[in-house]
Amino acid sequence: MTRVQVTRLRLYPIKSFAGGDVRSARVQPWGLEGDRRWAVVDPDGEPVTAREANGLLALTADVLADGGLLLGDGRSDPLRVDLPADAAPVPVGYSRQGTALPAGDESAEWLTARLGRDVRLVWQPDPAARTVNPAHGGLPGDHVSLADVGPLLLTSETSLAQLDRWTEDDTAPLDMVRFRPNVVVDGEAPFAEDDWSSVRLGETAFRVAGRCDRCVMTTIDPVSLARGKEPIRTLAKHRKKDGKTYFGVWLVPVLDGRPAVVAVGDDVSV
Repeated sequence: MTRVQVTRLRLYPIKSFAGGDVRSARVQPWGLEGDRRWAVVDPDGEPVTAREANGLLALTADVLADGGLLLGDGRSDPLRVDLPADAAPVPVGYSRQGTALPAGDESAEWLTARLGRDVRLVWQPDPAARTVNPAHGGLPGDHVSLADVGPLLLTSETSLAQLDRWTEDDTAPLDMVRFRPNVVVDGEAPFAEDDWSSVRLGETAFRVAGRCDRCVMTTIDPVSLARGKEPIRTLAKHRKKDGKTYFGVWLVPVLDGRPAVVAVGDDVSV
């Protein structure tokens, strides 16, 4: 029997920023610790994402021990952002998330200068307040960070290899980073994850809430930031249903109160 294991873990401290690989991560009810508790909004509190502001993908954020951040652009010195725990809440346009706490003006100026538009950084103080949408497999008691749909996104290396084989262009293999997963696994047949109802990563159990439908953000090269037609064009030929294309599945942690951790190299049992 082929061994299935976790081959990669990624965190995205700020929604739509570049993520980073980690060797292990604590699992919380709403996702991996340090994942997507921060986001960028416009002056009206509406989300600003890499779908329309590609430059976000070139920016980095590292979580500090006290919960604050270091923002980087690869050119200038990093900017420290303190946790805005004492800030007054401001309205935000995230579904099932009425307000968030704004970071300081210095971070707003830093982001505005790099995106060329008026934006600011906000922090989700209580992820237990945001529920997973029942339309996307959410059950009572399910919570989520500022991620689009579910607490964790899982993708498969064998599924990506199949997608590359389907792709007609003479392009280099697609980077998994385009799909912004939290967990990457290898060893199963391509797209076997579509049929999973639950999965265990190491000692931690998860419910599979549903398949992930993909948007135009996957067509942005994570390094050059150039837009193209892949992978949506090929997914539309092979992975389309009800007008949407799919790659990866959403996971909801099933925790028993004990500390939970996932790590690269963990066995995957379905």
